[in-house]
Amino acid sequence: MTMLKTTTTAALRDHAAAVATELADALAMPPDADYGDDVRPDSPRWRDQSLSKGAAGVAVLHGLRAQHGVGSIQPVHAWLTQATRDDLTAGAGAGLWFGAPAIGFTLHLAAPGRYLGALAHLDAAVAQLVHTRLTAAAARMDAARRPSQYEFDLTRGLTGLGAYLLRRDPGGQLIRRVLAYLVRLTRPIPADDPAGIRAPGWWTTDLPARTHDSSAFAHGHANLGMAHGITAGVALLALAMREAVTVDGHAEAIETICRHLDAWRQSSAAGPWWPERITLGELEDGRPHRDGPARPSWCYGTPGIARAQQLAALALGDTARQHAAEDALARCLSDPVQLARITDPALCHGWAGIVATAWHAAADATNPRIAHRLDRLLARLLDHARDTAPEQAPGLIEGSAGIALTLHSIATGTTSGWPTCLLID
Repeated sequence: MTMLKTTTTAALRDHAAAVATELADALAMPPDADYGDDVRPDSPRWRDQSLSKGAAGVAVLHGLRAQHGVGSIQPVHAWLTQATRDDLTAGAGAGLWFGAPAIGFTLHLAAPGRYLGALAHLDAAVAQLVHTRLTAAAARMDAARRPSQYEFDLTRGLTGLGAYLLRRDPGGQLIRRVLAYLVRLTRPIPADDPAGIRAPGWWTTDLPARTHDSSAFAHGHANLGMAHGITAGVALLALAMREAVTVDGHAEAIETICRHLDAWRQSSAAGPWWPERITLGELEDGRPHRDGPARPSWCYGTPGIARAQQLAALALGDTARQHAAEDALARCLSDPVQLARITDPALCHGWAGIVATAWHAAADATNPRIAHRLDRLLARLLDHARDTAPEQAPGLIEGSAGIALTLHSIATGTTSGWPTCLLID
């Protein structure tokens, strides 16, 4: 169980512990609901096997609390039963946050030493899924075609599956094959690009979710976020290197992605920021077509990008990059205009994600500026922790279980590996 030194006050930690218990108690048992035959991907029953929105994520919360002596094992079994009541998917939609990999990750964290047979079957299913995805990615690269973001992203792509392997089988060959894939992803595709511009190897033709102006993305885009972009790739490469799990070209791939992030780092009076995505028009102009940062979330904003670059700097021993990343994060966390854009408490795009990211960054930082912001950030999270009704959003990444687990971690100074699903540690 990893212990992190906390700089928050005792009173705030006590408050965090109390609210974490309140939120966990509200999720003591799964709702007694019968969804019948409704197993559509957007149905409550289908979301059971979701780390992000469903029962799997709640099992992680209760499992880690039980291991710390502040909860019982019964809720863990109840939520795991709900998470596995239907056949687990290991197909196109499966990834770290959903399906067989999500349940494997959950069992690994929430029930160590238990369900070993089931976990072995899940590990085998994940291994086959990774092999299939790597084979398809190699064929796509050989044909000089652009990737889908879901080929490589954290939520359901090879980066997320690599995070699973780094925790479950760090000494195996399969994690090294994923890392080698990420190395190859950093190399430009030898294909004719629109307007003769050589886009990076992770340039995708996918339309971003909830896009209102599809014409801006007609020629594809590069995603800079942690959830769906190349920043997660550099975080995984960095975390693997820090554990001495490396492949040929590993350091060069980290440097390539960091140079890309450097090229799109923007200056402002409130500190550096990065665009969420880069369109072809922006690539041609060499600048983003917006004047300032969006919300400072883990998933797309400065906190996630800065933490990934801090991890990259630590892996490479690059002191200048580490200072720059920590400065960007500290200034973002001090800007009331950016913080005012946060409207919910969840991990993905809310206060819990900011607190968790800042807390881990502060533990590695060379100066106390990030740590000095933690009390105020934790107070904001505590103010909004109950804004999400547990019965409406119970999951880890986007729901109240993640809020409770963040507060539990801060209160106890422990993480126990769960931040791997965000690639912040």
